[in-house]
Amino acid sequence: MKNKVNYKLYLVTDRDLLKNIDICTAVEQAIQGGVTLVQLREKELSSLEFYNTALKVKKVTDKYNIPLIINDRLDIALAVDAAGVHVGQSDIPAAIARKLIGPDKILGVSTATVEESIEAEKNGADYIGAGAVFPTSTKLDARAVTVEMLKSIKKNIKIPVVAIGGISENNVQSLRDADIDGVAVISAILGKQNIKEASESLLKLI
Repeated sequence: MKNKVNYKLYLVTDRDLLKNIDICTAVEQAIQGGVTLVQLREKELSSLEFYNTALKVKKVTDKYNIPLIINDRLDIALAVDAAGVHVGQSDIPAAIARKLIGPDKILGVSTATVEESIEAEKNGADYIGAGAVFPTSTKLDARAVTVEMLKSIKKNIKIPVVAIGGISENNVQSLRDADIDGVAVISAILGKQNIKEASESLLKLI
């Protein structure tokens, strides 16, 4: 299954952006609008709350046959049998994550340089989340990655590259020349009044 993953429109969750709507409904609307992959990102929840939320969200993603990736928490990913896990440069090393989740689950790694991307691929990553390509309010410590750097990352590794960071309907088309495999968005979908519509229009622009 993991070789057939479509990275085109990758939703990363942030419950702080949701307007009078619960996370499961938001994820479902985003998938109905064309989201191809979902990452559950919960920095503030207790382990039990994260686990329970992941179970609920996985019911939604399973219903539409969309892979669910868990941000950072290998234990939660394994406990709910998610499709995979995504780790950053300051999280558990990719090689260890790969060892713990086994060969069949998806492993994503955040990078901001060609060197980090090559290293991540060597350590078992299935895809790279490269960014931030634009200024972003959801991750204040994000490092900047230019379109030229994206191209360079893409040229130097064989695994898919997903751009992340401040991507919206206003700037997504400027990434067309970078030859990337998809874009990861947060507020461009979850910050909108109509989540399904926001997903649909982003997908058209990609």
